[in-house]
Amino acid sequence: MTPMILFRWQRVLPALLAAFLLLGGSGCAMVTVKQVASSDYLINKRADVLNTGKLSPASRETLSAAGLDESQCEKDFLVCRSTLLMTDDLNVEQRLSTLSELWVKAALALTPKKQAANEPPMSDAALDAWLEAARYGYAYLFYSGRSPSDRAFEDRQTQVRDYYNYAAEKAAVVLFARARAAALAGEDYTKPVSAGSWTLASDFQRLSLKSIPKQLVPAGTVSFVGMRSTYRRDGFGAELVMVMDPPKLVVPAVAAEGAKAETAQAQATKDEQEEGVRRGRRHQHDDSVPEYSEMSSINVTALLRFEGNTLEDVMRTRQVLLDGYSPEATERITLHGEEVPLAGNFTAAYGLWLAQSGFATQSLRTLFGMSEGIGEPHIYLMQPWDPNRRIIFMLHGLGSSPEAWVNLANEIMGDPELRQQFQVWQVYYPTNAPIALNRYEIANAFNDTLQHFDPNGSTRASKDMVYIGHSMGGVLARLLVSDSGDVLWNDLLANYNLKGERLKRVQSKLGPLLHFKAEPNVERAIFIAAPHQGTDIAGNKVGRLIGRLVRLPLTILGKFEDVFLALAQAEQQADGTAKPKIPNSIDNLKASDPFVKAAAQLPITPGLKYHSIIAQRKPELPVEKSDDGLVPYWSSHLPGALSEKVIISGHSVQETPQAVLEVRRILHQDIDEVGTVARP
Repeated sequence: MTPMILFRWQRVLPALLAAFLLLGGSGCAMVTVKQVASSDYLINKRADVLNTGKLSPASRETLSAAGLDESQCEKDFLVCRSTLLMTDDLNVEQRLSTLSELWVKAALALTPKKQAANEPPMSDAALDAWLEAARYGYAYLFYSGRSPSDRAFEDRQTQVRDYYNYAAEKAAVVLFARARAAALAGEDYTKPVSAGSWTLASDFQRLSLKSIPKQLVPAGTVSFVGMRSTYRRDGFGAELVMVMDPPKLVVPAVAAEGAKAETAQAQATKDEQEEGVRRGRRHQHDDSVPEYSEMSSINVTALLRFEGNTLEDVMRTRQVLLDGYSPEATERITLHGEEVPLAGNFTAAYGLWLAQSGFATQSLRTLFGMSEGIGEPHIYLMQPWDPNRRIIFMLHGLGSSPEAWVNLANEIMGDPELRQQFQVWQVYYPTNAPIALNRYEIANAFNDTLQHFDPNGSTRASKDMVYIGHSMGGVLARLLVSDSGDVLWNDLLANYNLKGERLKRVQSKLGPLLHFKAEPNVERAIFIAAPHQGTDIAGNKVGRLIGRLVRLPLTILGKFEDVFLALAQAEQQADGTAKPKIPNSIDNLKASDPFVKAAAQLPITPGLKYHSIIAQRKPELPVEKSDDGLVPYWSSHLPGALSEKVIISGHSVQETPQAVLEVRRILHQDIDEVGTVARP
């Protein structure tokens, strides 16, 4: 080839090749290799619209197969949707899963991230998009040809389940807000509501709601400081918290300054007490205020059910039912012939309840006799009453509240086996009151609550109960599982010359407090950092100072003032200088206190299994000479305990991981020994 011809080919050939490639004549593709890190591969594989804002690789592949891409769908969603529905080469699962994700993306764009308090929670257009996302996810899961169990290990099913659950959460909050608004306007709370072309009904009968809920909160939108773990269960449905109005608690009259105010209040209380005795009431109580309540926040798993028995029916319907379940009571349901595990969050309701309770401030106001404290024990059920779950009863300590149990209770409710076999009850009581009075009032409140839920005492819940007490709550727990006989009463009589009318008066008031039987059907007890024999710290300079700050409510002062006046008149001590006074809780915790010394000798119910958890503040000391900063080992130690766990910790040892693990060990051992109850 001559140089001239070669020169001409060099000029013409690139143009010919370009034309050939443009016409598709070569049939060859230029493929190169790009290295992808394993971590990036997994991230890309599981990325989707919920965690990146971009469609998942699976949806992008489906769009590509239909001649579409994500940007086209963002510009004209309706055309994109129609194209997917009319593309015959796509299989049903591809089409339904991609449309579910596309509707989620559309709904996210229509849903404001933040809203003013007076604005409606969502527009009809946004609600419609969420319902469509849930509908396509529901159709994919149950009407696409394969069952959920057939796809159990597929990432795509997990993604679509999340689209459905998230859409159900969003729709449930809107439906709740509209139903509540209708109820506040005087309409039926359960009446179906309309939203655009949709009709939405709700069914919360399984939750046994006693009033219209105040708020519906997505569990995933809250986290808690002070709570170590969040326990939940993967599955089908939206994880929500239903918030009710908190219960009304008995608020005592505060010990006001001035003898005249105290005397007037005392006389009023005395008259009220005598009226109660005339009516034959077992113990004085404000009957308008219940002694118990189920926790005012409850966990809920919500499902959106779309009407229809075929894929075509589901895709046509505009009727939706919002179903509510308790995740503690229901682990799985049968849906369209499939056994489906329900999602559940077991921490959110408990954390929200504690965060909104105000216990921390209220308990201290109670201890020091300030306003806005509490005057009587109140029993809280941490889950809705279940006759088939055994009761764990928790008693907190001095100046404390149910918040003392935050991590221990959460760990028990988060443990699947413990959650199946137990329900947690807690008492909130005025820790300024004398121990004998608190024991009496707590026993009454507990038994009244049990009587309300199980009048015949025939359920599993009323048998083989477990009591757990921390600090002064441990002392109370021990007294609740002990028989007093005549020991405490005789100890009182030994120091006072009581006869005739004076004896009757003292006996009518103090007799029920000093004569008691062990609570029946308690199978096991766990005492944590409990000063069974008192503590020297309560009697030292700091303890005496705190004791002087503790104030008893006038209801107690008025109720027992005449009794202690009678005791003062009957004083037998030689010098005649001692003047009995109504003891507060600090007085009762002194190692020298006559009541605590006598109570420490009372026998625990024969056959009861009990355990001790003891804190040791300084590990370098011998255990026998150690203390936890408040309670010495010699006071916390109980002979005859099945186990004694000493943990390096301060007094709040019940919150440590080591104590939590020990309690869980004991409870699992208890299940092995007592047996289990099959759950639905």
